[in-house]
Amino acid sequence: MNMDPKEISQKVASVLLEVEAIKLSPSSPFTWSSGWKSPIYCDNRVSLAYPAARTFIKESLAAMIKANYPEVEAIAGVATAGVPQGALVADALGVPFMYVRSSPKGHGMENLIEGAPKGGQKVVVLEDLISTGGSSLKAVDALRKAGIQVLGMAAIFTYGFQIADDNFKAADVSLSVLSNYGDMIETALATAYVKAEDVELLKAWRVDPANWGA
Repeated sequence: MNMDPKEISQKVASVLLEVEAIKLSPSSPFTWSSGWKSPIYCDNRVSLAYPAARTFIKESLAAMIKANYPEVEAIAGVATAGVPQGALVADALGVPFMYVRSSPKGHGMENLIEGAPKGGQKVVVLEDLISTGGSSLKAVDALRKAGIQVLGMAAIFTYGFQIADDNFKAADVSLSVLSNYGDMIETALATAYVKAEDVELLKAWRVDPANWGA
């Protein structure tokens, strides 16, 4: 790919908006499971239904991982949304794939990590969306406890919350993302997905999401 990171970020945002993996509704907010009111709803799994979008995201993730983590030996997806994306990227890179469950399987080998993990293996963790980073970093912890060397995490999109930045820093985990909330707002405005008067509402939400719209 001959695009710079900013161009890729805006293109990914455009693709996610186009296939409605990202939906924006500043005037009629969504309610998250946490109870937060939000002007955005993001489900990147929707992109899997669109071959062109799926391929662009796969190739962009693979290129980003090769550039930022050239020593990668395997990809580990975070269940559940990181599993299909991770498998696609591992195939594009020609490396093994594994995935990390949210909790150990309750029967058989009771695995937490599925695949063929190897001690010392250099792995990039694949996530579809970064919110606070909590579930993603649990997967990193599980891999580290299994003796795997986590080079970093790659994701499609991040909301850019300060708490996520703090959590990744505290866990000493490098994070690389294709697109982010700020570039998505710019793209949405440029394509008339939102009006200029909506932008301040969208920006205010990221600053204090727990109390936005209260």
